[in-house]
Amino acid sequence: MLEKIRVFLREAKSEIRRVVFPSRKQTVQASIGVILFSAFVALYFGVLDFIFSRLISKLLTF
Repeated sequence: MLEKIRVFLREAKSEIRRVVFPSRKQTVQASIGVILFSAFVALYFGVLDFIFSRLISKLLTF
């Protein structure tokens, strides 16, 4: 059991050495992209919500 844990940790250490982490510039660019995309989606759903709420309120007061 203990040997299996050692093997796992050794292999995990070997794998983590192969990982290529993004540069600071890439991280900033990706973060900006995610923020802009999130803002766009929020705006899109906000507009849809506004339109449908107006439409439903007009139908209910008709």
